[in-house]
Amino acid sequence: MTSKRIAVVTGAAKGIGRAIVERLISDDYFVIAADIDAVGGQELVAVFGENQLSFEAVDVTSESGINALFDKIDQKFGRLEVLVNNAGIIRDNMIWNMPAEDFDLVISVNLKGPWLLCKEAARLMKRQNSGRIINIASRAWLGNRGQTNYSASKAGVVGMGRALALELGKYNVYVNTIAPGLIDTTLTRNLEPDVLQKLIQAQPTRTMGKPEDVANAVAFLASPQTHFITGQTIYVDGGKSIGAGG
Repeated sequence: MTSKRIAVVTGAAKGIGRAIVERLISDDYFVIAADIDAVGGQELVAVFGENQLSFEAVDVTSESGINALFDKIDQKFGRLEVLVNNAGIIRDNMIWNMPAEDFDLVISVNLKGPWLLCKEAARLMKRQNSGRIINIASRAWLGNRGQTNYSASKAGVVGMGRALALELGKYNVYVNTIAPGLIDTTLTRNLEPDVLQKLIQAQPTRTMGKPEDVANAVAFLASPQTHFITGQTIYVDGGKSIGAGG
């Protein structure tokens, strides 16, 4: 048992997820890091120690796995202050080349997974009459070429967050969405250099964001001092959501 605030972060092993884990730990949370990547998860435990973090190998598309995770949280802590739905994948292709399986997989991981986690978190947070749910979407929910599956999944996350804010507001559970833009991660660094430069030049700021920029927004929305903000989508995208720059 711990007196620290308890937070669950999915997709925690690397990139934006790891930055969120690090920020919440620095804010004195005990973090339950959930990821399908067991090796990366164990590395987190080795870095931060069992007094600050526990790792759970979780497939967010598995309802039984999610239920088991929340049963464990309820039995061990009896509470949950923060859920951060960060896990996600991409399978990009123009629609005429996209296999239906890639559509189904992206929707399953990026939308159904967060829904399953929100469902269990809502039950626990409703009972305790408090909580924060923060869903990580993407600026791509506004539309991106070659991402009909991904854009649809993230648009679903935005809509789900708005509906949940209406359902959970009277229970003092605040639900918000963060929509990152071009963030400096391993995924973006693996792009062809000319493609990456074109993306950067399309940013109003002419820069990429950092995973820590997203983590800082999460910390703000998760804070017990942050009230009366719910059902909102906060863009962490260097202004890309308002235009291509000039």
